[in-house]
Amino acid sequence: MEQPLSIAKGLAEGNRLRVIAALMEHKELCACQLIEMLGLAGATVSRHMSILQAARLVQSRKKGRWVFYRLSGEFPELLRAWLRDSLFDSPEVQADRDNLKAILACDPDDLCRRQRVGTECAASYFIISQGACNE
Repeated sequence: MEQPLSIAKGLAEGNRLRVIAALMEHKELCACQLIEMLGLAGATVSRHMSILQAARLVQSRKKGRWVFYRLSGEFPELLRAWLRDSLFDSPEVQADRDNLKAILACDPDDLCRRQRVGTECAASYFIISQGACNE
């Protein structure tokens, strides 16, 4: 009974659902990309990722100072299909999808450095501001 409860807890928060949706569309994302996408503090994102890992929904790997996240091989396929259908047209997920295009265009070193000093990645700023002008 512990595993279903862990999964329910992992999915019971909107930001964690946004992470799952992003990882369903991208094989792997680094912590700094998730921080940028969610617009949250690194410690908060780290806590969300710990909960998702405890539920065995995501896995992480370290490469030097980088931490990369991906969906776990144990992620239930029926749950994946249901979430894909349920979240695909979500306005929040669509906004994340658009923002990730800009975020992925940023150099990860630049993105991480800018997060430490509280500024945006140049590519992210340009693409997001262009999108805002076109809406």
